[in-house]
Amino acid sequence: MTALDTLLSPVVMFFALGLVAALLRSPMDVPQAFAKGLAVYLMMAIGLKGGVEMSKTAMDAQVFAVFGAGIGLSFGLPLIAYAALRLTSGLSKTDAAATAGHYGSISIVTFVAAIDALRIADIPSSGYLVAVAALMETPAIITALWLALRGSKKDAAEDAVRDRGELAREVLLNASIVVLIGALLIGLTAGEDGYERLAPFFTAPFQGILCLFMLDMGLNAGRGLRRGWRKLGVAPIAFGLYMPLIGASIGAGLAVLIGLPPGDMVLLMVLSASASYIAVPAAMRLALPESDPSVYLTLSLGVTFPFNIALGIPLYIGAATLLAGG
Repeated sequence: MTALDTLLSPVVMFFALGLVAALLRSPMDVPQAFAKGLAVYLMMAIGLKGGVEMSKTAMDAQVFAVFGAGIGLSFGLPLIAYAALRLTSGLSKTDAAATAGHYGSISIVTFVAAIDALRIADIPSSGYLVAVAALMETPAIITALWLALRGSKKDAAEDAVRDRGELAREVLLNASIVVLIGALLIGLTAGEDGYERLAPFFTAPFQGILCLFMLDMGLNAGRGLRRGWRKLGVAPIAFGLYMPLIGASIGAGLAVLIGLPPGDMVLLMVLSASASYIAVPAAMRLALPESDPSVYLTLSLGVTFPFNIALGIPLYIGAATLLAGG
């Protein structure tokens, strides 16, 4: 029932509408500036709500264990992804490393969609998972660069990284991290009383704005698939489908060890299963310009993102409900 409700939710159906329209070469488009504004709104809304929830949450050992698990997953999952790609796909070392980095970082839109799916299923979750999402943005980039540059001569490594200061700014000060962490701190400081004054803007319109954003994401995913699939064989596309399941399984195992309730387990699984298409591509363009964006963007945005939205999230909710006894 949860899977069907999720698949038939307006959020998923608007994403499907954009995907099909793009695959059919419809000229439908969402202006880029407007789409960026929608993304900022969604991250602000999630960050604020998460901060408010954190203000009501005791920072106990379990919370810090989840923080540690998130950071460990972000560092470690690219190693698994890299090994799988090198063994099965025939991708070059650089393309495999750049792609692997996407699978240790997170997709905030998938995270938002999972929160909406939990709301539909009436499963509560903790706001501090927003902070975990922010923490998982960057460690995967470090692992990806190490994978790409290990064994290289010092000069070659310096040439590949080029401007380390600019890379650090790109990684640590990208819009998603700044808005998420900033809104989280504002929500944490303002608390529930302060949030009440903002609720008419950030609560009631949230679902409609999310649908608009998902329509745009469907269009982007469909166009990425249409343009990039020819450069990929069966093995890389299969990787884009099974890697989320590997990540979600590891996330679920850690959640069971920590003792998380079903809703929090789902969100940790989603963070482990999703693939970045904002922060990591920007960093890879700067740090590994020789890597091929048509490979990593097609896999992260054109394969893994639709899989998680349409099928992954319902699977993760069902698995967490069984594992956590919810």
